[in-house]
Amino acid sequence: MRWLCVFNIIGYLIFFFSLAFIIPMLFAFYFSDGSFFAFTASFSISIFVSLLLIAIFRKSKAQYLSSKEGITIVSIGWTIIGLLGALPLYIYSELTFIDCLFESISGFTTTGASILSNIESMPESILLWRSLIQWLGGMGIIVLSIAILPFIESGGMQLYKAEIPSPTPDKLKPRIKDTALILWKVYIGFSLIQVMLLTFGGMSFFDATCHTFTSMPTGGFSVKNLSIAHYDNLYFDVIIMLFMLFAGINFSLHYQLIRGKALTFWNDTECRFFLILILVFILIITFNIYGQVYDTFGKALRYGSFQVISIITTTGFATADYELWPSLSQFILFACMFIGATAGSTGGGMKCIRVILCFKYCIKEMGNFVHPKSVSNIKIKNESIPDNVLKGVMGFLSIYIGLFVICSAILCMMGPDMLTSMSAVASAIGNIGPGFGTIGPTENYLHLPQVAKLLLTWCMLLGRLEIYTFLIFLVPEFWKK
Repeated sequence: MRWLCVFNIIGYLIFFFSLAFIIPMLFAFYFSDGSFFAFTASFSISIFVSLLLIAIFRKSKAQYLSSKEGITIVSIGWTIIGLLGALPLYIYSELTFIDCLFESISGFTTTGASILSNIESMPESILLWRSLIQWLGGMGIIVLSIAILPFIESGGMQLYKAEIPSPTPDKLKPRIKDTALILWKVYIGFSLIQVMLLTFGGMSFFDATCHTFTSMPTGGFSVKNLSIAHYDNLYFDVIIMLFMLFAGINFSLHYQLIRGKALTFWNDTECRFFLILILVFILIITFNIYGQVYDTFGKALRYGSFQVISIITTTGFATADYELWPSLSQFILFACMFIGATAGSTGGGMKCIRVILCFKYCIKEMGNFVHPKSVSNIKIKNESIPDNVLKGVMGFLSIYIGLFVICSAILCMMGPDMLTSMSAVASAIGNIGPGFGTIGPTENYLHLPQVAKLLLTWCMLLGRLEIYTFLIFLVPEFWKK
């Protein structure tokens, strides 16, 4: 491990990230909302840290990066950026640093779990910052850096693979820099369209921008205490649902669609599974809550659709208190927390492709039990899936469930009830936000013990970086030459 090279690149990444402070800082200055000093101080500290690292390790530039170095840069980089991102809220408010760190990591990992009891009492510049860090974290700070910073070219693939939320990252162009640039162009394009559509419908430009910044990365932070339910507007619900759905689909498919491949969504096995699953879940929940919660089928369809799309894409926006819904509907939403969106999207969770492969693997094993001498391959789009990919998927799912069980048990030991503990961990690892129990859609995470927030912060980072990237530091072999 060439630590000097690692910290040299981290220094440049922090410098690039520091520029993001300028936007809310200017906003705070122009509107005099009381948070200008918080952003000025945060910007100064962040710039100082970056320049210090660059100066100390300026002679240690790498021509290439190994996979270990890529993983280390992404893991340490995300941690430091999360710490720096907590500074504005910590300097402005009277919250503990752990609370502010929780909010910051929740933003960058696009989880959307909040410790703020009264969101609307916060300065608009703070709310803008919460939204901005989700937007940056959605497609990935490292991926954005690869697209812009020239010196990362040689080791870009290692950083890209370590950060992108996908079991098999798509490489759209021969040069990874071009791939990163394409993904960000699509991401920005969708964001601009959503802002315009929400503004056209009557939402203020500030609210439209903030909600776009948190729906495209499937983040879920809102500028309102009641989330999207505050507006009680069907048009807003439909637009946000549509873009949450777009964000939950592999961005490489959006690129192919833009290039003229009309049936690209349906021809992709994972995307087809994702869309059909959403439709089935919407129908089940709609019929389940119709008559019991809502007196008209239209209302049941509206609120059921929004919550299914919001949870399965791991966005976490809310238009209704789903804890008042029947047990079947709550169970489906809880299952959605684990399934998640598609690979290559900004969504979290296990990812639909892994669920598909796991299901096919189980069918294959049952067939082998009946016919031990039979030879069969698991195929996706008529292509056989290599054994190493299957092993990787089964290993990931095993670790995912194992971490969920262990962390839920640890959280139970800290005081919260079982339902709260289990949903909090599922929400953190899946990067969702709201859960059940005392952290439901109308609640927040402030009341949890400080140690519990640190555990959930770790879980959020695990989920955003696809578990292996962050967990591998605990494996002794990783540190061997």
